[in-house]
Amino acid sequence: MHRQSDTGLVGHDVYEAIRRHIIFGRLEAGSRLRLERMKADYGASVSTIREALSRLTSEGLVEAEGQRGFSVAPMSDENLREIADLRILLESHALALSIGAGDTEWEGAIVSAHHKLHRMEERMEAGDTSARETWKQYDWEFHQALILACGSKALLEAHGTVFDKYLRYQMRRLTYRGETAAAEHRGLLAAALDRDTGRAQAILRAHIEGGVAESLRQPEE
Repeated sequence: MHRQSDTGLVGHDVYEAIRRHIIFGRLEAGSRLRLERMKADYGASVSTIREALSRLTSEGLVEAEGQRGFSVAPMSDENLREIADLRILLESHALALSIGAGDTEWEGAIVSAHHKLHRMEERMEAGDTSARETWKQYDWEFHQALILACGSKALLEAHGTVFDKYLRYQMRRLTYRGETAAAEHRGLLAAALDRDTGRAQAILRAHIEGGVAESLRQPEE
C-alpha cells in the first residue's frame, strides 16, 4: 500500500485496492464504510477515500447513504440473475465480433490465457483452493482474451464492470464446477479457433447459466 503521497497514481491505487477488496469479499456486502478507519487502512486522506468511493458508487459496487456516508452494495439472488443475463448479452456480442475480426495474435493470446487457466483448474480439481483468487484472475484473463478483438473500448469497459459484479457472487460462494467448467472452457477455446460463432455463444451461455445455478446451490462462506 502506498503511503508517501496522496495524489495521482496513489489515488488510483487506493481506488483499485478498495474495489478489489469489495469484489473478493474482504469488505462484506452491506457493511458500512467508515472513512476514518479506511484512512488508516489504506494510508490515504479522507478526500481520496471519498473520491474512490464515489467512483465505486457509479459502478454499483458501493451505495451512498446521504449524510451517513457509504456502504458496500448489497447482494441478492435476483441481482445475480440480472447481472448474469447482462454478462451473457455483452460477452456474446463481443465474442462474435472478436471471432470475426481476430487475427493470429488474438488466437495466440487466447491459447496462452487458456493454458494458464487450465493449470489452475487442475489445482482446483485436486482440492487446492488456496489460490482461488489467482484462479479467478486467470478465468477473467481467458474470457477477456476471447473478446479483446471486438474493436470496441466501450464494450470492453462495460463487460469488465459487469464481470466484476458477477465475480463478487462467485467469491461469496466458492463455485468451482470441476470438469464441467473446464470442459466448457476447452469448448470455448476450440469454437473460437474454429471461428464457429454460434457454437461459442451457446457454450458461453451454458457456462454462465451453469455458474449461476451452482452459486445459488452453495451456502455463503
